[in-house]
Amino acid sequence: MTPILYQECINACLESMNACNHSYVASLKEYDLAVLRHSIRLDRECADICSFAIQAMTRQSPFVGSILRLCAEICDACATENSNHIHIHCQTCIEACRSCAEACRSISEVVEVYA
Repeated sequence: MTPILYQECINACLESMNACNHSYVASLKEYDLAVLRHSIRLDRECADICSFAIQAMTRQSPFVGSILRLCAEICDACATENSNHIHIHCQTCIEACRSCAEACRSISEVVEVYA
């Protein structure tokens, strides 16, 4: 696949990475930090895998399909955890993570066809 075919997924990963990073930092400033502990951890994990997925797509890694499936799984887990919280930054993160998970799954299926 050419990098241009990955662009929609790259954009979704960027949005998710940014939303997760924002949620991570915003959560650290919340009063109920202990309640957000698991969410904070998943925000960090999700931002990291989104960044890695972007790198894998841009360099056309032979493992991109597996990386994108893992990214979708972590994005789903992050969205599920954030749905337990009412904070605006958590709600924004949910939307970005779900969109990213969907884009990653779609592209990983296409990648498997071309592999």
